[in-house]
Amino acid sequence: MGYNCVVLVKQVPDTKRISGKVMNDDGTVNRSALPAIFNPEDLNAIETALQIKDKFTGRLVVISMGPPSAAAILRESLFRGADETILISDPGCAASDTLATSYILSCAVKKLDYDIVLCGRQAIDGDTAQVGPQLAEKLGITQISYVEELTELVGRTITVRRNIGNGWQQVKASLPVLLTVTSDANEPRVAAAKKMMKYKNALTPIEAEQKIKSENPQANSSEVKKLVERKCGELKEKGLLIKHWNLNDISADMTWCGQSGSPTKVHRIQSVVLAAKQSKEIQPTDEGIADMIHELIEDKTIA
Repeated sequence: MGYNCVVLVKQVPDTKRISGKVMNDDGTVNRSALPAIFNPEDLNAIETALQIKDKFTGRLVVISMGPPSAAAILRESLFRGADETILISDPGCAASDTLATSYILSCAVKKLDYDIVLCGRQAIDGDTAQVGPQLAEKLGITQISYVEELTELVGRTITVRRNIGNGWQQVKASLPVLLTVTSDANEPRVAAAKKMMKYKNALTPIEAEQKIKSENPQANSSEVKKLVERKCGELKEKGLLIKHWNLNDISADMTWCGQSGSPTKVHRIQSVVLAAKQSKEIQPTDEGIADMIHELIEDKTIA
């Protein structure tokens, strides 16, 4: 018996490499100031879905909402084993908080045939862990959060172990179900070389248009349109077209998207600057390290 899985992934700023002006004046993240990476726990969600696919067969569809550049993590999803990828990109999505984001994603997921929806526990750029549970609510399906292990999947019943902070719970639920997956659930597989060679030229229609324009700078808008349609047709025939859906494609109500659909407001931004009042040079010797440890114990920095 096969199971169709949908995984929601996000391209996030690399918060370990903070530099420059990382916050805009309106409280939103200045994503151009940081390198973009695959949200770590979303990779664990993909790995869980791939393990289900490996054992039971079925299809794996990966969806990301973001700017056109988010196509990079969708290609990476194809390299790992996704069957289909979809980019939701629309100016109306800008400045969406978790409530608006979960609404937009729910509109997209409702267009698909699914048994299990998976998300990373949380994104490192917000750390709210809200989108998964909010999405389950809007889909009207059971949710199990903080999943560390899928222990059994028989027929239309799934059993998982979830972390509750000071212990674990074994939870059984009927499909369809939404799981949020933690980093302890598994070790995400690396991209497969054969799949990288197959999907390295996969493009969204937006990327195809950008490529056509760069290769044909003298072409007018009508010519560009025809070339893009031809290019997308070729990509689709080869299984290399990354779908692009805008808000109209998923029949989203604009009042629930972007800023208008986001009740979260930033009251204040506080920049924290850590400055050393004094410094001391430690010699890179056994004696120097021993002295440092002795001082740290004396002033109760360490026990």
